[in-house]
Amino acid sequence: MRRLTFVLLLLLSTPAFAQSVVAVRMIRAQEIVKPEDVALGDKRREGAFSDPAKVVGLEARRTIYPGRPIMPRDVGPVSIVKPNDLVIIRFRKNGLSITAEGRALGRASTGDSLRVMNTMSRSTVVGLVTPNGTVEVR
Repeated sequence: MRRLTFVLLLLLSTPAFAQSVVAVRMIRAQEIVKPEDVALGDKRREGAFSDPAKVVGLEARRTIYPGRPIMPRDVGPVSIVKPNDLVIIRFRKNGLSITAEGRALGRASTGDSLRVMNTMSRSTVVGLVTPNGTVEVR
């Protein structure tokens, strides 16, 4: 009985085996991850995704090489604004709303901070990207 208890305690104390999501092929930066691009690898890396469904549909933020575990910093929401896109800049305060045209100076997803150059004044402002691509400056 003591031996059985010892074996059970030994088995329960060992960590459960988990797999990491790895790239099946090279995924270039700014590509959308498709289901056929990822699989579960043999090894577990701390912090890596363990569910392929959480990676599919996201945009690669950097090149991901085959066989490498996919980390949260490697992927993110799909960018809706790209560099040099024309966007609407909106400033609102105390009931006053001012809009202007601007040029995006980087890539951004909804909710991201983005630098934008006002096309008329050539001044640079920073604002948050809304779901429709407008940049809200506060």
